[in-house]
Parts: sequence; structure tokens; C-alpha cells
Amino acid sequence: MLASLPAEPAGLPPFAAVLPPGTAARVPEQARKAVLAAADQLLSGEWEVLGVLRTDLVEPDWFADPVTGRHAEADQYAFRINHRCELQTGNIKQVWELSRLQHLTLLAAAWFLSRDEAYARRVAGHLRSWWRQNPFLSGMHWTSGIEVGIRLISLVWIRRLLDDWPRAAQLFEHDHLAVRQIRWHQEYLAAFRSRGSSANNHVIAEAAGQLVASCGFPWFDRSARWRESSARVLERELFRNTFPSGIGRELASGYHSLVAELGLLAATEAGAAGFPLSGAVWQRLCAMIDSGAALLDEQLRPPRQGDGDQGRALLLDPPAANPWPSLLATGSALAGRPDWWPAVVPDAASAIIGSMPAAAPAVTGRPSARPWHFTDAGTTLLRTSSSRDPEIWCRCDGGPHGYLRIAAHAHADALSVEVRYGGVEVLSDPGTYCYHGEPEWRAYFRSTIAHNTVELDGRSQSSDGGAFLWLRHANSTEIDVQDIGDAAEWIAEHDGYLSLQPPTRHRRCVRLDRAARIIDIVDEISGGSHDLRLAFHFGPDIDVELGSACALLRWPNTGSPGMACLDLPQPLRWSLHRGETDPILGWYSSGLGRRTPAFTLIGSGRSAPDELLSTRLEFLDGGTQTDRSAGYAAVSTGTVSALMATRPANRAGA
Repeated sequence: MLASLPAEPAGLPPFAAVLPPGTAARVPEQARKAVLAAADQLLSGEWEVLGVLRTDLVEPDWFADPVTGRHAEADQYAFRINHRCELQTGNIKQVWELSRLQHLTLLAAAWFLSRDEAYARRVAGHLRSWWRQNPFLSGMHWTSGIEVGIRLISLVWIRRLLDDWPRAAQLFEHDHLAVRQIRWHQEYLAAFRSRGSSANNHVIAEAAGQLVASCGFPWFDRSARWRESSARVLERELFRNTFPSGIGRELASGYHSLVAELGLLAATEAGAAGFPLSGAVWQRLCAMIDSGAALLDEQLRPPRQGDGDQGRALLLDPPAANPWPSLLATGSALAGRPDWWPAVVPDAASAIIGSMPAAAPAVTGRPSARPWHFTDAGTTLLRTSSSRDPEIWCRCDGGPHGYLRIAAHAHADALSVEVRYGGVEVLSDPGTYCYHGEPEWRAYFRSTIAHNTVELDGRSQSSDGGAFLWLRHANSTEIDVQDIGDAAEWIAEHDGYLSLQPPTRHRRCVRLDRAARIIDIVDEISGGSHDLRLAFHFGPDIDVELGSACALLRWPNTGSPGMACLDLPQPLRWSLHRGETDPILGWYSSGLGRRTPAFTLIGSGRSAPDELLSTRLEFLDGGTQTDRSAGYAAVSTGTVSALMATRPANRAGA
């Protein structure tokens, strides 16, 4: 393959995909200070990578894994490397993440905003180091197309941000190795595109990277062909990968934001280069950011459904666990915003990307009010209105298992719920924690018992065949969804337990009483008797005390302190767990590579036909926030036995 590549062109034209004059002045001062502070930390050699603080980034080792201490071979043929074997490569996500070169886009943004030479020199040193140590198809950084695509986006934006630096052309178009690397990346994507069951967010990143690079670096004899081909692939795959509502078909919240960001960047780049994408593409991109805006809680945090790895398409601001405020600010700058969107603060990315000369076409038909029910994705939000503070936010999962046959980033979470109070996670989705290595942890965080739903006969609703493979899918069907003002209700069932003997269905009803601030959850197991476990997982800020008929929940040390009673179905035997490893139970992951103990309630018993298991979550509001904080603190200093005794037994069918 390497020998067949054409020679690099002579006399490359100057880089033309530049930012308009005055763009740096559009960046808000607070955002500018944040970028420079993060860049200064990078200059000192420190950078957090997926939960691990690295202190070796003055001269980074591109093949070292700080988690396992392993070092992957740098000169091995890429397609002979088993990148999922931790013994061979270490934690591949840790190693790949740094080579997305997004720490260099942030350093380049710091130079763009400050003209401090130190930032540009560090960028140049790292780029030359990476180019020298990663020849075409040599080493692990050539084993995955998504990495190649995102790295290309970084390279275009580094060149763009450094355009006024006197050595920028010398670093890129006048450097023979740099030009070869940029060509190699695009040749790779043209030859090794993800196809079939792998054509999920990976193929979006590959097409976006190819489109951005062929527009930003139109230096090669194949540039026009690459641009046209990648634009076709991007448009086709954006529609395949997302529901018409805009929610990603992977049903993994982290990849919803990544795909939306990739699409926005690619469409903006193509428009700025004079090759705009169709109005249909912009229609779908607006649907993606509109649905994302609708799903956020009052703290602008998205659901925690399915896998997530904090992936970003471009980093111009300090990394944040939640990309949505920045993504909404960028979407607003590029395509406008409906009136119902939550307010967001402009950052460096939205100011800089929004200055690109690529106005989006006018998109009609965007929702005039905040949507709450997405039929195609089976996603429903039951929430109180913004006039009642704090907000109660409840996500109900009643859709398909995931995207494509392998459903790589899905979890066995059919009919699960998330509940938040003022943005505080009360009933929580535990998250992802890991992809490669630690298979027992990967299996747990994807399992049914790790989610707020029902497990039968010790089996997950969907059966997996590996870390990114599902062999049997549990699919949910929404039966009834309605909002009558004072209350909203959702009813759905799934088919994941039809393979049991006797075949069984799980049906769940969730009802939010807005006036009483109560959530009722009623589960019905029809078709036969089975061993049953009903799980409720709590966020890391929630303290749980289990009584005979209910559990008292408290979260006094948060921005929205509160207290609630969880009345439990008494046919079940209830136990409280936290931070256990044999078996794994009672954990929460805030991001890839991070886990912390959190409380989990498990109700165990036997299902009985036509028996209803009723759970009630009642928020004990009253008074101002100061009053609530004092009241909750007072309860926490004494005993809750009197309160527990006042709770009626929550019998089946109550």
C-alpha cells in the first residue's frame, strides 16, 4: 500500500481555509482565560486523559499506557496488532486518546488568543514527534479509522489557528513529512472505511475527517474525489445513524453529542470551502441538536443511556465532562436556536467555529416547544415545569436495544428509568467505566442488574457475546404515553425474556404526579414464575437508609439539597449494597476510567403472574432551599425510625 502512494505534489498553494479577521476578539474574556489556564497546565506537562492525570507531556511517549504501565510496539505492522488485547497494547483508549492530538488544538487555540510563542512551539514539537514516530501503517495509531478521522480534524484546525504564526507554513505545507502524513491519513480512510456492523459513529468520524481534510488541505490529485465521496458517505450515514427525531440510533447519549458535533464541523467546513452540503443534512443536524437540547435537565446534563467515552470531535476549550453547553452554543451560532432552548454561555469553540464563512441554510419545521416524547427512539421525559423549582426529571427507556446487529454501544437497560431532582442524580444510570480490559467490569456496567429495571433468572434481558457484541436484543414497545397537565404517564413492555421457560414479558408503568411530586413505578411480570431482582441505583451524592417498608434518601450537600422516601414492594426481600466486588454491585462511573462506590437497592423474590410490584418515590419538599437544607441536616443527625414507621406497607397492586 505504501509503495503505491503517488508522490506528494510540488509547490503547494498557501493554506486558504483561514478564519476571518477579528475572530479572536469575539471570544469572551472568561473563555479566553480558561483556555490559557488549561494551555499553561499543558506546557508544564500535565493533562488529564480519561480520568488519569499524565505528567509526562512535555515530551510525550505516544505508545505508553499510564494505566497498565505497558508500552505498545511502535514499529509493528498495524494490522497485525490486536488492539483489544491489553497484554499487547495496554489500555488502548488511553493510548489512542492522546494521539487524537486534541491537546494540540487547545494549545493552538491558546496561541490564537494570546500570540504567545511558547504555545506554538510546543505544538510544533509534538506534531513533528508524532509524524516521525508513526509512519504509515506502522503501530497502533493506524489500527482504527475513527482515530484517523478525528486526528485529521485536529490537523486542519491546528493549521487554521496557527495561520498567522510565521512558522505555520514551514510546519505544514513546506514540510515533506507533514504533507505525506496528511496524505497517508486520507489514503487510509479511502481504503479502509468502516462497513457493515461497524458502520456506526466510527464511519461518521471517518467521513467527517475526510471531508474536513479534503476541504482544508485540497493539495492532492485525489482531493476532489475524496471530498465528493466523503460528503456522500457522511450524508448517507448521518441519516442511517439517527432517528428522524435527531436522537442517535445507537441509543448511547455520549455518541449522540459526538455524531452531532462531527456533522456540524464537517458541514461547516464544506460550506466554507464552497461545497455546501444539502439542506436535508442541515435539517437532520438541527434535529440532533434540538433533541439534545430537549433531553437536558435543568443543569444542562444529558441522559446517561448506553456507552459513553467523553469523545469530542474538536477541542478548543478546556475539556469538560458534559459537551452539550458548548455544542448548543456552537449550534446556535451556526444555525440559530428555538426560543425554548436553555440558555448557554458562548465559549471559545462557539465563537471561533461560528465565525466560519459558511452560513447554514434556513431550516424550517424545528419544534416550537420543547419536545418530551420521541416515539421513534422510544425515549420519554416526564418532568415538572420550570416554574416549580427544583425540577423533577425522569427519563423512561422504551425503545430498541441499539443500532445494527452487534449494537456495540448498547446496554441491557430496557424499561429502565433515570430520575433527577434539580439536576442531582437520584435514580441513576451507572455509566460505562471501561471498554477494553477488565472484562468483568465491562460486563457488569452493561448488564440488566446494573440498571433501574427488572432482572429474571439471573440473566440480562439481552445476551452479549463480547465487549462490543450483543447476540440477542431485547426490544421495547411503548404502549401508552400521555400528559394531562397535573400528571404524565408512560407504559411500555419488552420482549427480552421470551426466551425463558415459560416465556415472560416485563411491563412497566411510570407516572409522575406533578402536584404531589411523586413518581410511581409499577412492574408486571406476565407469563410465568421466575427468580426476580428489582434494582434501584442511586447517584454518588445520595445517602440511603433502608427501613422495613421504605428507604429514606438524602442529598444535603448538593446544589439542590433534598430528601425523599422510596416505598418498596414488600413481596420482595430488600438489601442495600455499596462498592462491592464479589459480586460487583453498587458502583457509579462518571466517565471512562472512573468508578466510585454508590448505593444500590436490590429487591429479590419470585415473580407471580398478575402480581404488581409497586414502588413510590415521594420527594419531601417544603420551604426555601435554606429551610430544606436545615431540615435535612436535622433528620440526618437523628434516627429515621419514626419516619419509616409512618410509611404504609407498599403491597403488590397498591
